[in-house]
Amino acid sequence: MTMKPLDLFGIDALLTDEERDIQDTVRRLVDDRLRPRLPDWFEQGTLPREIARELGDLGLLGMHLQDYGCAGTNAVSYGLACLELEAGDSGLRSFVSVQGSLSMFSIHRFGSEEQKQQWLPRLASGEALGCFGLTEPDFGSNPSGMRTRARRDGSDWILDGTKMWITNGGLADVATVWAQTDDGVRGFLVPTDTPGFTANTVTHKLSMRASVTSELVLDGVRVPASAQLPEARGLRAPLSCLNEARFGIVFGALGAARDSLETAIAYAGTREVFDRPLAGYQLTQEKLADMTLELGKGMLLALQLGRMKDRGEITPDQISVGKLNNVREAIAIARECRTILGANGITLEYSPLRHANNLESVLTYEGTSEMHLLSIGRALTGHAAFR
Repeated sequence: MTMKPLDLFGIDALLTDEERDIQDTVRRLVDDRLRPRLPDWFEQGTLPREIARELGDLGLLGMHLQDYGCAGTNAVSYGLACLELEAGDSGLRSFVSVQGSLSMFSIHRFGSEEQKQQWLPRLASGEALGCFGLTEPDFGSNPSGMRTRARRDGSDWILDGTKMWITNGGLADVATVWAQTDDGVRGFLVPTDTPGFTANTVTHKLSMRASVTSELVLDGVRVPASAQLPEARGLRAPLSCLNEARFGIVFGALGAARDSLETAIAYAGTREVFDRPLAGYQLTQEKLADMTLELGKGMLLALQLGRMKDRGEITPDQISVGKLNNVREAIAIARECRTILGANGITLEYSPLRHANNLESVLTYEGTSEMHLLSIGRALTGHAAFR
């Protein structure tokens, strides 16, 4: 009798019936509808827009938000959905994360009632897609230095600047764009068909290939005063959106790790080396046991943070702990699993190396591992060492 890795930790007993049902539903969607197409999407460097409708029909877009067509689930359920999506591919989780935790959350948290009514139901259903323009070519970890500017022209705003590494940028109908103004950083909802707005697809990627990544160019983009997010003032606004997305990564990265580990276990059970299954060798079992321990510990951490978020008690530093640990361990697991697969592991027939390549990006975006280390260090010492 064999066990699945997380069964050794009794994880199911820590979930409610509703949370298990949501996780199972998302896993079936990924396994039945999306996983068979993922190798082709990864190889072609694309993710079709049409999947938004499938995800929207299941209530996965902005699922942790209330009203306006959103499902209103708890944080743990959202995390478990992210886990199952990333067990397919990080590109799937990024698609949902940017739509719900960045684009939709920015409107839900900082938008006017008119903006919410205009955009959130369409974004929740997958009819419309959104993206989030904060990072710039020269300003990632230090967004306060952004060069994108918005200036008044009568009652309108004129936006000029460039954003980089924007997930869903080439698919989006609306972009949440953050810009410097004479009154500090402000957010604007910019329909992507506005004159002067261009999305250029980033190509030749070695990571996150089943994801559309874009450069956004704003050249004299004119939007009305009603495009400004009225409740967004200063950098705290976009950074709070990033915390929402980072929370999803805490769970999501474990999906990539779990899928890599399950793939390696299955392979080791059928692959014969010197006339016996690879799974029967002590070195293989040591690898599998060590990876299972890290996966399980990461899952317990994720659930603890999820319960804290549902109680309204979580802090950004605690999210940094989860993101740093779980992504770091996930990428190590994916790489180790590839070694069990040997030469077969470099093909798209098996998932671990694809997951490892994707996790190279996850390790960097929504805050690099170094920035999260320094956030934790600041929490421990009271000294900010970012400069």
